[in-house]
Amino acid sequence: MSEPRQRIIVGISGASGAIYGVRLLQALRTLPGIETHAVISDAGWLNITHELGLERTHAPALADVVHSIDHIGASIASGSFRASGMVVAPCSMRTLAAIAHGLTDNLLTRAADVMLKERRRLILLARETPLHLVHLRNMTTVTEMGAIVCPPVPAFYQKPQTVEDIVQHSLARVLDLLGLKQTLAAPWMGLNQ
Repeated sequence: MSEPRQRIIVGISGASGAIYGVRLLQALRTLPGIETHAVISDAGWLNITHELGLERTHAPALADVVHSIDHIGASIASGSFRASGMVVAPCSMRTLAAIAHGLTDNLLTRAADVMLKERRRLILLARETPLHLVHLRNMTTVTEMGAIVCPPVPAFYQKPQTVEDIVQHSLARVLDLLGLKQTLAAPWMGLNQ
């Protein structure tokens, strides 16, 4: 009898940086024992098409299950669906605000709300700059609720040479936060002095 697969939900909202969500899904597919569920907003699809040249016809290749943003009755809308974690990559300020205030008007925000109410891991790759006070307050609110705000900030100590290096390092941090083994970026071992 095989062990059940660990379920990870990836939401892609309308902020710039669709590469984070798509590359995360690709990285998760390489890990044994992981079942991926994706939910992508309409603005998320717009950015996937604009930034990466992928169309909705590519959806089945992204995850084990791709849910429609409007399908509020999907499996991931219920706490009885045993997901280990959810990542919103990228997380727009609109999506952040909806999560912070419990507005579950689409499947992405409903799934995030479920993660919070069930006390499961929710990681938000917040994408905006500069930030105004409401952005910061919403980040504080979701943090107090148990989410992890993890802006995809470059780590120059890794000496990135390409945009892909920068993306991979951010995703390595996400995989670490999910408690998953990753080989995208080496851990910091300190400076030799």
